[in-house]
Amino acid sequence: MNVQKFSTEAVQEALWVPSELDTLCINAIRFLAVDAVEQAKSGHPGMPMGAAPMAYVLWMRHLRHNPRDPKWPNRDRFVLSAGHGSMLLYALLHLTGYDLPMEELQRFRQWGSRTPGHPEYGHTPGVETTTGPLGQGLANAVGMAIAEQYWAAHFNREGFPIFDHFTYVIASDGDLMEGISHEAASLAGHLGLGKLIVLYDDNDISIDGPTDQTFTEDIGARFEAYGWHVQHVADGNDLVAIDAALRQAQAETERPSLIIVRTHIGYGSPNKQDTAAAHGAPLGPEEVRLTKRNLGWPEDQVFYVPKEVYRHMRQAIEIGRQHQEAWESLLAQYRERYPEEAAELDRWLARRLPKAWDAGLPTFEAGKAVATRNAGGAVLDVLAARLPELVGGSADLAESNKTHPKGRAAFSRTNRQGGYIHFGVREHAMAAICNGLSLHGLRAYASTFLVFSDYLRPSLRLSALMEQPVIYVFTHDSIGLGEDGPTHQPIEHLASLRAIPNVVVLRPADATETVEAWKVALEREHGPTLLMLTRQNVPVLDRNRLASAEGVRRGGYVLKEAQRPLQAILLASGSEVHLALAAAEQLEAEGLGVRVVSMPSWELFRQQDIAYQELVLPPEVTVRVAVEAGVGQGWEQFVGCRGRIVSIERFGASAPAQVLFQQFGFTPERVAQEVRALLHQQP
Repeated sequence: MNVQKFSTEAVQEALWVPSELDTLCINAIRFLAVDAVEQAKSGHPGMPMGAAPMAYVLWMRHLRHNPRDPKWPNRDRFVLSAGHGSMLLYALLHLTGYDLPMEELQRFRQWGSRTPGHPEYGHTPGVETTTGPLGQGLANAVGMAIAEQYWAAHFNREGFPIFDHFTYVIASDGDLMEGISHEAASLAGHLGLGKLIVLYDDNDISIDGPTDQTFTEDIGARFEAYGWHVQHVADGNDLVAIDAALRQAQAETERPSLIIVRTHIGYGSPNKQDTAAAHGAPLGPEEVRLTKRNLGWPEDQVFYVPKEVYRHMRQAIEIGRQHQEAWESLLAQYRERYPEEAAELDRWLARRLPKAWDAGLPTFEAGKAVATRNAGGAVLDVLAARLPELVGGSADLAESNKTHPKGRAAFSRTNRQGGYIHFGVREHAMAAICNGLSLHGLRAYASTFLVFSDYLRPSLRLSALMEQPVIYVFTHDSIGLGEDGPTHQPIEHLASLRAIPNVVVLRPADATETVEAWKVALEREHGPTLLMLTRQNVPVLDRNRLASAEGVRRGGYVLKEAQRPLQAILLASGSEVHLALAAAEQLEAEGLGVRVVSMPSWELFRQQDIAYQELVLPPEVTVRVAVEAGVGQGWEQFVGCRGRIVSIERFGASAPAQVLFQQFGFTPERVAQEVRALLHQQP
């Protein structure tokens, strides 16, 4: 079966001779950006002015999209990695007919507008990902390109290319300076992502001035070494050359493509073109007037768009409708021919978990010593077999993180169905790529040691900002990892990650809590979930004697109730819950009433109503001690002014885990003594 080709595509394949109308459209893009930045009195006009021609050619002659349905599954993805040039994207969205009226462009960078200073996913129709932190968009695009291949490998059948689209990026000098771009581009070349095409806006200017102050390597040679197909366009205003380069990139199926386009920042500005002055500030009223005069634009009008520009560029609506209707017709035939595959496709698209997805997850024998990383690996083995859309991997630590599910093949050049990704030692790109996988509709997970969350934090923060349900599996979660020493022992990490909005941190106490934590993570739809797992073995708690691990869902729960009138509360997370239980036994033997609260997730506990929170932590019980092998910052909210925190406020050391816990005071005796001291202080 052949997918219908439209006359518009046939015209595109013919020899193209750009017209004055094309120039008019490009200048409309430029001056919408200029006027918006000028009115906002802040922004980045230079990049849109220089990159408008390449963006116009891409959007009007190559990009398959439907402005009336920005979520059409088989659309081409466009990522403006150079997010500071956001007005370029907003102008394109407005002119091609997305739901972004002129009033929104006129409110650029203002409170409540849909045109924030940098593009934000979920905020503006047609924005595929949040960009601005340089390099992130390019790495997201690598994830999107992997996802396109993965969807296609799972659902396409002969004659039915249900998933068949490109991922396009416009990247800047700054994007390619950032280390994340090296990580992501290296992996993309290794994987041979032939449907990833990056247009490099090579304007030789950054905020501090000419890029040759800091950035003189041969970019083309670097990307060729990564295994990319590289082309050069000498003049960023040469529409025919840009068009031809895009066609050659599309024809290259074995390698991702980089098109290096030599542009002029602030193009057309008599006094600021090719200078840093055009980068991050308005041109100024007089320079705007001179620039409009120089490019033949009405000097006395702002946000001016000629009618013929609208007529021409809004053809994208009809062309997009035709593309989508042809795809939907193909999909309807696919449903008839492959009903089971179509039903599974619908489930993936809806991000709906299958029935009984959590039935038969592993159980663990009480008293047996199991590292929570091992328990997590056992859970993932089952989940991966049931959820092929759960895709992810580790930063070269699969054996340590236990995150390569048994029987699951790796994604590679020769196996696009593989659901495990060998990210290599590339934590930052790994997390950003997982954001791209998630944005493309897959359930993504990433894994490394907790201490190396520092390497990926900017990408994790964007997971939270975009409300993407990426699952982060962080193992080796405390000084309990032992002999590797302070470089690998996380101290401040729990506190710092808990500080990120829209993140849920889960630090389970044992294998059974780990099962529940994975279930919570997969059911969460609007934000990342972080699983903090031990390297060292911890006993599986006896749930016949203690409360059910289902309490994990509420973030904190009474694990062990006091056997006498309640006098004190011990709170802990992770492996330190066992210390709290042992301390409680000592205190109970002395005739004291002590409750133990397992607190795997502060965030989930705070989401509970006040009545539940006070049921777990009665306000009248002020003798409270929290125990956690990290900095104590934040536990004050639960122990109160009269409580105490058993924590570690220095870096660790190299020694066996049991020695470290003893030396740093993480013992039942120390915890019990803190309770006694508080009780002694009571009036």
